[in-house]
Amino acid sequence: MRQFLIDAFARAPFMGNPAAVVEPFDAWPSDDFMSRLAMENNQAETAYMLKTSEANVFGLRWFTPAVEVNLCGHATLAAAHALFTELGLDAEVVYFDTLHAGRLSVRRADGELEMDFPAYPVQAIASLPEIEAVIGQTAVATFGGPMLILQLASEAAVRNLKFNPAEIGYPQTCTLFDAAHVVVTAFADEGSPYEVISRFFGPGFGIAEDPTTGSMHCALMPLYACLTGKTVIEFHQAYPRRGGDLRCELVGDRVKLRGQAITTQKTEVLIRPV
Repeated sequence: MRQFLIDAFARAPFMGNPAAVVEPFDAWPSDDFMSRLAMENNQAETAYMLKTSEANVFGLRWFTPAVEVNLCGHATLAAAHALFTELGLDAEVVYFDTLHAGRLSVRRADGELEMDFPAYPVQAIASLPEIEAVIGQTAVATFGGPMLILQLASEAAVRNLKFNPAEIGYPQTCTLFDAAHVVVTAFADEGSPYEVISRFFGPGFGIAEDPTTGSMHCALMPLYACLTGKTVIEFHQAYPRRGGDLRCELVGDRVKLRGQAITTQKTEVLIRPV
């Protein structure tokens, strides 16, 4: 099998978020095989695709080195890039049927790729001093939903914080957020080429910090649309030494995420799938 390492949401090599993408299977291998290959790849996500009877429709699943996840933005972008650029898919749009997120689409858009994902609603919740103490920052506002979101006072506060998930004791009584995902975010400095800056930590999924996270922006875009009144926003995810850029648009209950992708490695998997 061929496999590709692709930097997603990247303007240049070694930026954005790398994902491993395996060429499409005729039939799904075992979950154990996919989990072990993802562990071997040791990337935030390994994307697996399944051929269907339609040329531009594929099954899609995502595995971290530890677990299978319900939705992954950067690995979806990487999978589409692999099909369009490395495997010669002749289509303007590719569709992915997923187990938990329904049908997703990725289309070519002015030299970039644009994904169509579900929007995740969030709601304001009480501050969480035990988490603020760990990150060394007091949140301007705290939001719960599919992830915990702490809005900080400045871009510098987001860039400079230190996060040690081992030190956090998550509140056991709070059901308004998934504490396996922790997001810190702020409005960007005046004059920046982007409007919002963020970072993403996934201690519940074996990810200390994710370089660029598409699914996170499915929650951040509705949030900042409410805060700003804008339906199109430029985001930057400030992972140290990498960083990723996304243009997001809120359209009803969907979020369109646009970015670029770059193939950095092509390899051959020598282990037969089972």
